[in-house]
Amino acid sequence: MHTSFGVLAAAAVVAAAQLGLATGASAQAGAARSTGCPVDIVYPSRFYVNSSGWVTNGGLYFAVKNTSASKSFKKVTFTVTDVKNIRFGSATAKGGKVSHKTSKTVSVYTTTLKKTSLGVKVQTHLLNTHTYKVKFALHGTGWNCAVDQGTWGS
Repeated sequence: MHTSFGVLAAAAVVAAAQLGLATGASAQAGAARSTGCPVDIVYPSRFYVNSSGWVTNGGLYFAVKNTSASKSFKKVTFTVTDVKNIRFGSATAKGGKVSHKTSKTVSVYTTTLKKTSLGVKVQTHLLNTHTYKVKFALHGTGWNCAVDQGTWGS
């Protein structure tokens, strides 16, 4: 009886996967930042993918957040670029505007980054849900930050 229950449970898991039910995914960040860099990169820790490989709830949200209480920064561009197994669909900016978008790169721009964030929500297709990666680049004036802000993915 116990053996048949285990077999039935395993079969139910396989059947659910074959039916294309939404699966969860998580990612790790490897962001290497300069000391004295007054910004934080915001990225998802968990998200869900449908049976076609598209991230649910409109896609992934990536942002750069100003952590300085009194400084603002000029001409800020935040870029998210595919490194492995990710393709981008349409993108919506928050705190600025989308300045460049292809299937592998999305950039957002603002003239002044005050005590807010600059981000982008982008429809995302994972070509492989087990191994994927994007890299972050950050350009602007008024700080001591590296252009390369590290990677995110699994």
